[in-house]
Amino acid sequence: MKLADTAAVITGGASGLGEATARYFAEQGAQVTILDRDADRGTSVAQEIGGHFAQTDVTSEESVSDAISHAAEKMGRITACVNCAGIAIGAKTVGKDGPHPLDAYKRTIDINLVGTFNVARLAAVEIARNQPEDDGARGVIINTASIAAFDGQKGQAAYAASKGGVAGMCLPMARDLASSGIRVMTIAPGIFMTPMLAGLPEEVQQQLAADVPNPARLGDPREYGRLAGFIVEMGYLNGEVIRIDGALRMR
Repeated sequence: MKLADTAAVITGGASGLGEATARYFAEQGAQVTILDRDADRGTSVAQEIGGHFAQTDVTSEESVSDAISHAAEKMGRITACVNCAGIAIGAKTVGKDGPHPLDAYKRTIDINLVGTFNVARLAAVEIARNQPEDDGARGVIINTASIAAFDGQKGQAAYAASKGGVAGMCLPMARDLASSGIRVMTIAPGIFMTPMLAGLPEEVQQQLAADVPNPARLGDPREYGRLAGFIVEMGYLNGEVIRIDGALRMR
């Protein structure tokens, strides 16, 4: 697969890692459809990159089904799906105000894990319709986990569980979709300069960056986009989770 020939749907494409990926893919000649809840920002980014937009709730089967159909109609096909939509909360299992709010835990799992699977499974149906390349390839799904899936910190029980689920389903999903010529990969980012982190005080950002062994800085969302682009083009990558974190191991 060549990135220039790719028709990609990117969830969470209105901001952060998803936006950076959408912009990078478009710069390389790919067709892009952004799926996001933020209609204003999503429409704006799509217009800037010459792509398409579909307002989407990743937890809703109907919403995602409509978005995938819209993307396929606009681009003619779908060959790549990059799942970046997600939320992060901080709450201890038992805190000073009592036990972890169950609704917050469920919502995190629903968006980060169930939402990722929901989009992946429906995108896979569309990707499977493509004519295979010489090696049988029809497309690729790239999901987003986190290094918190492996070494989550205190207050990250919900987030780490959701991202651990994303990492855990990578290999079985790749095996499920192998006969359809669809690869499945997962990226586990470390600490990236997303809008959420950009709002923190400069000294806090510096402290976070100092914990990264090498290079001692926060990740650039564009680096995530470039890795996603590499995965699209590297057809022998399948069923694996790739950490992109500057060797950070959270304590």
